[in-house]
Amino acid sequence: MASLRRFVIGGSVPAFWLCAAARATVQILSLTPSLPAPQPVGTPITWTATATDSRPSRLTFQFNVGVPGQSMTIVRDFNAGAQSAGVWTSVPFVWAPTSYEGAHQIRVVIKDFTSGETATKTVQYQISPLVTGTASVVVPTANPLVALFSAPSCASGSSMRVSFQPQSKAAPAMSTNWVACHPPHTMTFEIAGMYPTTTYQLIPQTQTNGKIVNGAATSFTTGALPGNVPIPTFSVVVPVGPDTDTTDHIILHNPINLTRPPHFPNVATDLGGNVLWYYYPNDPTKVNTLARPLAGGTFLSLEDGVAWNPAAKFGQYLRQVDLAGNLVRETNTGVIQQALLAMGAADAAPCVDLPSPPPIGTACLGTFHHDAIESLPNGGVALLADVEKIYPPGTQGNTSGLPVDIVGDMIIVLDPNWQTVWYFDAFEHASGPPQLDINRAAVLNETCSDGANTGCPPLFLLGPGVAPDANDWLHANSLYYRPSDGNIIWSSRHQDWVMKIDYRNGGPSATGNVLWRLGPDGDFTFINVNNDPWPWFSHQHEAGIENNGAGPMTLFDNGNTRLAAPPLGLGPTGCQPNDCNSRGMALMVDETKMQVTPVISVDLGFYAQAMGSAQLLSNGNYFFLPALVPGNGTVYSYSIEIFPTPGTLTGNQVSNVQGPEHYRAWRMPNLYTPPTT
Repeated sequence: MASLRRFVIGGSVPAFWLCAAARATVQILSLTPSLPAPQPVGTPITWTATATDSRPSRLTFQFNVGVPGQSMTIVRDFNAGAQSAGVWTSVPFVWAPTSYEGAHQIRVVIKDFTSGETATKTVQYQISPLVTGTASVVVPTANPLVALFSAPSCASGSSMRVSFQPQSKAAPAMSTNWVACHPPHTMTFEIAGMYPTTTYQLIPQTQTNGKIVNGAATSFTTGALPGNVPIPTFSVVVPVGPDTDTTDHIILHNPINLTRPPHFPNVATDLGGNVLWYYYPNDPTKVNTLARPLAGGTFLSLEDGVAWNPAAKFGQYLRQVDLAGNLVRETNTGVIQQALLAMGAADAAPCVDLPSPPPIGTACLGTFHHDAIESLPNGGVALLADVEKIYPPGTQGNTSGLPVDIVGDMIIVLDPNWQTVWYFDAFEHASGPPQLDINRAAVLNETCSDGANTGCPPLFLLGPGVAPDANDWLHANSLYYRPSDGNIIWSSRHQDWVMKIDYRNGGPSATGNVLWRLGPDGDFTFINVNNDPWPWFSHQHEAGIENNGAGPMTLFDNGNTRLAAPPLGLGPTGCQPNDCNSRGMALMVDETKMQVTPVISVDLGFYAQAMGSAQLLSNGNYFFLPALVPGNGTVYSYSIEIFPTPGTLTGNQVSNVQGPEHYRAWRMPNLYTPPTT
């Protein structure tokens, strides 16, 4: 139950509140920081809360932070604590205040979701500025390639950024994003995108009424790459030339090793493969999927770790992380499941304590996977989660005679405070065309036998009385929000379809229906201008519409179905010359005529059976990533830039950087300005 002090400003306490207090069973014992206040801006402070509950229910802990002059924000949503000797202890909450000095409010809310009872405790914690005079200050962070730069306050109505360049001028200057001045507070920035063991000049720039004034330069020398972090290596296949886009000169890589640890960190390199930044969650056994870079120098990350379900260790967390590796905010599958169940999402039950064998109709939500985007209105987030559901024997052609475990997908939308407000459940739209059809199995009949299978989520409903393999029906792998109509576009690898969902910004008229299906046997006609025997994409990745939704749609055509044996595909002997590989594609999609016309469909020189990226660059070139290419006993990726050949659907490679196995990569002008798809 919430503390009475939250409600009573003065006068006596109403009798019904006193009765409620007498029945209270959830009590907070402590909320303790690891360091005494005050501490300077940028200092990581670990908070631990303890509590008791007279009921045998599980206690969960939510941490909120109030920045001076701003409202309280959920930073870590409800997550289960650990119990010992009757006392519940929160997962340690590491908070690194990197923006404002002053009196911050730290609040813990403890909730028993079985009874609904809560308790709240708020404490004040003072953060001191790094700047105490008129000169800027720069200090290192835990990441040797990231600095924390702080400048004196600037005038209201102005804005500030920091320009940074090697002292030798061996590389071009880059800049952070502009930040509005907020006097009397100082201005603090994380500086990232710097080479190791290099001295930089950092210059604050203040903009007022369009005029930019430079401040005094401050020097900073980055550290060496740490020996205990498995930084991947890169090599140049095609060097930068006159047709290369040198504006988007940074490659942000998400290397991922699905089969064996250690897992590589996320890294940024230049077009020569030289490392400029990395993010490593310090556990080589856990996979971290960098879902999307965000404006202003943060990113969304899908990360492993135990949340509410001790049996689930993979894909349980969605985190927003800054360039120094500090947590900005976090949610998890457990608290989102609770919200979905309250909204009536019958397929979102926790994947624990379900009967074995599970009855037909049993369903549960397992993990976050593949993608999360923050391009929805007002900073909302949409992400993917897998759902398992038991169907009758024979569904999707299963011949075991047993009920069938089918893996589908859910799209979950969070508001700007990361609270669940909308969802799309593929199983609720599985009634046949023009929706999805539960009897249309994965095109290549992909299955999962257990959670260890490459590309499969952890499975919880398999076991005695259920068909031995789960059908991986959809395998969604990317999301795109289209601002012109407020709808969501998602890519289903195993259906060979890109689909549009009626979201309409989550308004009351949104049906959640599938509006169209783009791909073979879908709702569009392909205008086959080059007489390609297989013009469509298949098993595609990262479908999004460029130019803020105006087009074209770019995607990476892995080509699995195209290269499958006849009659399903062409097979290796049926390919056109130089067309037996994965392709980079850009398509103009006419939703009025329901026609698709290719802009580019270029053989990339490699066959990547899974993963990959596609992007239109600022100069009109295209970036594609064949992400999983076997060779010489290992697996490679190739970050390829294509210069289109006028009048054709092909082009030439004008940059190519080889690296390890990837999930995705992006080209960016700096680490503060992400692509718009």
